[in-house]
Amino acid sequence: MTDRKPPGVSFETWVERQIGQAQERGDFTGLRGTGRPLPAFDPDETVFDWAVAKARREGIAPAEMLPPGLALRRERDDLPARVAGLPSEDAVRAVAEDYNARVEAFWRRPQESRWSPVPGLADVEALVEGWHRDRPPPPPPTAALPDTPPRRRWWQRRRG
Repeated sequence: MTDRKPPGVSFETWVERQIGQAQERGDFTGLRGTGRPLPAFDPDETVFDWAVAKARREGIAPAEMLPPGLALRRERDDLPARVAGLPSEDAVRAVAEDYNARVEAFWRRPQESRWSPVPGLADVEALVEGWHRDRPPPPPPTAALPDTPPRRRWWQRRRG
């Protein structure tokens, strides 16, 4: 249906012709849900409820549908949990600085609305401090065994 409506033809006639051609090609045969009634309308369901249910049916996390500003805010709130499993302080700093770079890029872009949420920067030092605080203490060093000369094997004892 990429054709444009020809001039002088009413929309109804043009749409009916498009539907008739699609039926002749068999585009409507074997569609999922054919012959079944539409799902019941729930008057208490809001648009938000419908969108969340649709996202779950499609396998999309509702958090992925957030506008960019809110998504960045949510990511900032999840940063401490994300960096908790990182192996080094440099990795923690890299994650926080990457987030801050994306926030600064967001600030430079024009926003769709003046009411768009504006995310803040992550406090890199606070993240590193929290990462150090939550790390388990290093295991105590094992006691070194005293240096003893290696035992001589039985065949070495006979020679010397």
